[in-house]
Amino acid sequence: MTQVAPISQQIWDMKYRLKSADGHPVDKTIEDTWRRVAKALAAPEKEPALWEARFFDALADFRFLPAGRIVSGAGSKRHVTLFNCFVMGTVPDDMGGIFDALKEAALTMQQGGGIGYDFSTIRPKGAPVKGVGADASGPLSFMDVWDAMCRTIMSAGSRRGAMMAVMRCDHPDIEAFIEAKRQPGRLRMFNLSVLATDAFMRAVREDAAWELKFDGTTYRSLPARELWDKIMRATYAYAEPGVIFIDRINRLNNLAYCETIRATNPCGEQPLPPYGACLLGSVNLARLVEAPFTEQAAIPEAALDQLVRVAVRAMDNVIEVSRFPLPEQAHEAKSKRRIGLGVTGLADALIMCGARYGGAKAVTLTEKWMKTIQRAAYLASAELAREKGAFPLFDAGKYLAGESVRGLDDDVRSAIADHGIRNALITSIAPTGTISLFADNVSSGLEPVFSFKYSRHVLNPDGTRREEEVSDYAFRLFHLMFGENAALTEAFIDSQHLSPRDHLVMQAAVQKYIDSSISKTINCPEDIPFESFKDVYLQAYDLGCKGCTTYRPNDVTGAVLEVKKDKGREAQARDGQPELPLEAPTAAAKPKDMGDAGAIAQLFKPLDRPDALPGATYKVMWPESDHAIYITLNDLLDDTGRRRPFEVFINSKNMEHYAWTVALTRMISAVFRRGGDVSFVVEELKAVFDPRGGQWMGGRYVPSLLAAIGEVIERHMIAIGFLKRPGARDDGDAQRQPRVAAMGGDDHEAGHGRDGHGGASGMLRQCPKCAQASLVRQEGCDTCTSCGYSKCG
Repeated sequence: MTQVAPISQQIWDMKYRLKSADGHPVDKTIEDTWRRVAKALAAPEKEPALWEARFFDALADFRFLPAGRIVSGAGSKRHVTLFNCFVMGTVPDDMGGIFDALKEAALTMQQGGGIGYDFSTIRPKGAPVKGVGADASGPLSFMDVWDAMCRTIMSAGSRRGAMMAVMRCDHPDIEAFIEAKRQPGRLRMFNLSVLATDAFMRAVREDAAWELKFDGTTYRSLPARELWDKIMRATYAYAEPGVIFIDRINRLNNLAYCETIRATNPCGEQPLPPYGACLLGSVNLARLVEAPFTEQAAIPEAALDQLVRVAVRAMDNVIEVSRFPLPEQAHEAKSKRRIGLGVTGLADALIMCGARYGGAKAVTLTEKWMKTIQRAAYLASAELAREKGAFPLFDAGKYLAGESVRGLDDDVRSAIADHGIRNALITSIAPTGTISLFADNVSSGLEPVFSFKYSRHVLNPDGTRREEEVSDYAFRLFHLMFGENAALTEAFIDSQHLSPRDHLVMQAAVQKYIDSSISKTINCPEDIPFESFKDVYLQAYDLGCKGCTTYRPNDVTGAVLEVKKDKGREAQARDGQPELPLEAPTAAAKPKDMGDAGAIAQLFKPLDRPDALPGATYKVMWPESDHAIYITLNDLLDDTGRRRPFEVFINSKNMEHYAWTVALTRMISAVFRRGGDVSFVVEELKAVFDPRGGQWMGGRYVPSLLAAIGEVIERHMIAIGFLKRPGARDDGDAQRQPRVAAMGGDDHEAGHGRDGHGGASGMLRQCPKCAQASLVRQEGCDTCTSCGYSKCG
């Protein structure tokens, strides 16, 4: 029976264990889960029993990790897709086509698929609309509609939505796109990225003029560097938008002869054509290291080669057994048979081999392993083509002439020439946050280790909490081998102690052997100068990356808090050995897009109530109710002398609302009294959509009574100075400093990012599910290291 850490067992039970409709487990053990998946993926084979055994062997011990959607859905007989994300069809520039595209998006998200869209195809704001005598509202107005759709599906109990919106650097509305997320609460369901062309990057270098145009009409010209600085200042201030080097993506695409890519999936590791789907899986390098922590530590090339070949076959079979939300998606997937095989546990594997993340030895080892994976994957796909046939759109001459394919080894190219190839594109580095936690907490994807050891707070059946230690796989293995008091090697470096350059060289090293793209975020210190920050993006372009996303702690996505240090550990640290975070933080910080919540204190013990509190009462007339609802909010002065909401009371003569208003009063007040940044309450209430429909109030559509209450609370928070007024901004956003006062210890706050679009920020914030300060941003997904909650996008 597989033995894993308690958190891994919990992740399995919550996310991947098959259960009946009444909640009874069908999978009794993790081995049962692997057996279910192996049997489902072996079904298309001529000898299913043989391949079921081989797939099971690859899955056992977490050596091969299919994406979570495969682990949870394969063999479950549920009407779900095993594909993670989709790029949707091209959005037409007409009202009927736009809303047809919206319907397709809703159907895809209903089955759990994340989506990516290029909104550059919609005419800019103010452009004439022929035949109706009106001006266009522009792509951002329709992005708001998509955002509302995603919130609606989310409120109906579906998996939290993930969307990526991209816009070309020459679209007339690009500046509004760049600035969109400065408005608190806007486009919260989207990740944003700018499609930067080679011509634009040249114009930036040469300080040339840059034209913004649509459908052959030039709307405006401005210096390219001015636009580049706007992109950079936006991402410096609040971590968006990312940058996608779209011409490089298309130039290096194996399928450049038959498709054009204009968008990516939500985390950016899969640039895809219209209706393209991403099928993901990872080889767990940490489980393949032999003789770890010794001079002989290595990953045997033969073992890695064999595992990759089995993984490619298993992933190819997913295309046959998966359902698809739309027939266009099924046709696209089967015409090209794209897969995205990547790695996880890279940082742990490097540590076990004595290589510091970002160092010369780490780069050398990484390139060696990735080249082995690339070669084995392409040879396996060529062998599958000989056995089962090449992908339908394969054209030997055009495929082998592609710039990316020309760089493959001669024996690989020869195999493709002889047999064709089963999968048009094969490699990708995807987010693996939750699946890596499940795999005994190995490091995620190609990211560095977030924290080697921390405590999670577990809720007991009697309502009390206990602390449970969680440790990184390599960290735990080291102490099992050498004892708890053994001093760690210099290779044990976590994400808080790495420079942007360390991240960048690792991304560039991996990208050489990846035919799709990479989910990665470059972490930057809060005090990095703006000019140095800009250089990271130019270096990413010069190093051959296909995209770049950074995270710098900021007022919008969250403020930095220092990780607790263990004094005993600090005393025994050797010269040059990094100080390591040993506990989960006890502070939470502000979620992104909520404006400035001022000084924040996070407490585990509720605040005591003084005898008298200042406050205000607001009257809400909900059109469906005969009686008004009165909302009273009382405030408390915090340690900095600023007012913060302390409690809320909701009253009405309408007894229909009595039970839930009392419950809401108690719950919100309990949250307020715990301290911290409670502005998320506003966002959660405003996101609630009434399935019966909302109401028009004051000339605006309010989606539910709960959303109306959320707006009242938001208005009060603004009135007392706890939140900034929507649209308000400071002068010199790049110089804004987060203000966080933590009680009972400090920690780090997580950021936002995708590839080269998504990554681990190396910082923590409060989990919306368990309320613990243990939410880390990894490769475009928020993952709670305490309860396993996960949200991508």
